[in-house]
Amino acid sequence: MPPATAAPDRRSSDVPPDEHAHSPVDRVITVLSWWWVAAPFILVTPPIAHRLGFPVVRDQFGLVFALTAVISAVAAPVAGFMVALVARRRRARGRFVMMGVMTSVPLLFFWVFGVLLAE
Repeated sequence: MPPATAAPDRRSSDVPPDEHAHSPVDRVITVLSWWWVAAPFILVTPPIAHRLGFPVVRDQFGLVFALTAVISAVAAPVAGFMVALVARRRRARGRFVMMGVMTSVPLLFFWVFGVLLAE
């Protein structure tokens, strides 16, 4: 018999709804979700810096920020979907699918109207 001071092993099914037992997978999913949310802020950082009196940021690093934002917007949903798929998290998979859809629509419009129909 274990001592009275030992805490029982708590699984997510044993935890009351007001308490949350966060696993490493939950933390990874949260980080990937916030990474995707940060992509628009990364994209608008150079214009904001330019308006605040730092034109060097937009001139020298504008392309780097834009590429980082696009890569973040695409990579975070893909990586998150793969983590949720391996961890068998159905709700997280749905969330990352929606993130991918919301990312692909503006990118598709930019590609069609900005590149293909640029005439």
